Amino acid sequence: MKPHINITAIQHIGIPVTNIGDSQTFYERLGFTKAMLAGFMDGGRPGTCVMMRRGEMLLELYQLPEPQLQEVRNRKNGHIDHIAFNVENIDEAFAEIKRTGFNIIEPEPVLLQFWSKGCRYFNITGPDGERLEFNQIL
Repeated sequence: MKPHINITAIQHIGIPVTNIGDSQTFYERLGFTKAMLAGFMDGGRPGTCVMMRRGEMLLELYQLPEPQLQEVRNRKNGHIDHIAFNVENIDEAFAEIKRTGFNIIEPEPVLLQFWSKGCRYFNITGPDGERLEFNQIL
């Protein structure tokens, strides 16, 4: 069944990094600028996220807490973690995705204190395990 969701754009592409400062500097050299810096909790430990913008492009660089960094360091074939779609109403998108039977990771949309008023998101998995995020900046 095809869901009826108003996806307006690719919002960002998420890239796990092992050193947020080095990665921010690298993308600044490519003409990106810091749009936002925020912390988050992962498994009870703090992580860091920086959103880098160049024109209409937005990259999410995030550094997980140390216990998870070894897995990131060991990746050999790319580090892109997820693609996020911008939606106008996260609750409607969640209900429609659930109604149409996609594999949803979170039990409900998650609130993060990113941007000035926060954002809410949820993820689904594709047929090969790829993670697709639906995100509404509040």
